[in-house]
Amino acid sequence: MQRIGFVVFPGFQVMTLAAASVFEFANLALQRANYEVHVLSEHGGPVISSLGATIATEAIGTEAFDTLLVGGGPGMPPSMPSLVEIIRAAPRTTRRVASICTGAFLLAEAGLLDGRRVTTHWHFARQLRQWYPEVKVEDDRIFIIDGDIWTSAGMTAGVDLALAMVEKDLGAEVARKVAQKLVVYHRRAGGQSQFSALLELEPKSDRIQNALTYAKSHLRSALSVEELAEAANLSPRQFSRAFTAETGQSPAKAVEHLRVEAARLMMEQTRHPIEVIAREVGFADRERMRRAFLRAFGQSPQAMRRMAGQDTAELDGETPQAA
Repeated sequence: MQRIGFVVFPGFQVMTLAAASVFEFANLALQRANYEVHVLSEHGGPVISSLGATIATEAIGTEAFDTLLVGGGPGMPPSMPSLVEIIRAAPRTTRRVASICTGAFLLAEAGLLDGRRVTTHWHFARQLRQWYPEVKVEDDRIFIIDGDIWTSAGMTAGVDLALAMVEKDLGAEVARKVAQKLVVYHRRAGGQSQFSALLELEPKSDRIQNALTYAKSHLRSALSVEELAEAANLSPRQFSRAFTAETGQSPAKAVEHLRVEAARLMMEQTRHPIEVIAREVGFADRERMRRAFLRAFGQSPQAMRRMAGQDTAELDGETPQAA
């Protein structure tokens, strides 16, 4: 029996508890109790969430857990010195310690993240980096595994983290069955971006939205201003002005973002060579794609593919190589 300790605190976000359902459904998939989930807090008793709903908890102590998973909230966790001390000691009796969203701040306060690659919700990544300069924060990751420390981005990323744990413990087929039961994508790759270019642009008019939808479906095309303007049923001059006013970006920059996003997704989900991916998403050659990746992420496509592979390698029991 693998005991899972799920730590919450006053003001925790109820969506982080969705990760606990992954372990519940793993038991159902196996038709036996492989996981035993305990909801914990600093002092035990009822704990109120940010939504106002209350959950019963057990007081966290020194008992051993296979996995200790610290949930997050819509804001910073409150000061909880005794809880931090317990988290600091956890690696001595716990196989893996994990966090969802702002739970990473409690792990960082406990000193468990020093020198490690970690992630958190993108909104809090800069603050985590400033408060704890010894932590290697990567703010555009779904989840990261660094040895016995697992961290995830916010909200639904906790489900991806928990599915990765189930896959590590019980195999890919069990994780796939759990994902099917939960009606979620079968574990997004840890290196997958937290951002979406289309969501970031957020055009206000249907015409500009139509142009963006057209661009995403025709990335191999040149996608000139004239071509996009035709899709929007505007003149090129009207289109350029409206596009910049609504999105804050030029059409060329927006198209580059869409191509970079599509290329990154292909790198995560396929083994196609970089040259093939560059051609499929509309970059003229791999060098142009490399420059676009450096502008967007500060890293080359090869470096990002290597880093995304580290999480998969750890799930497969391999030792990741330094980037």
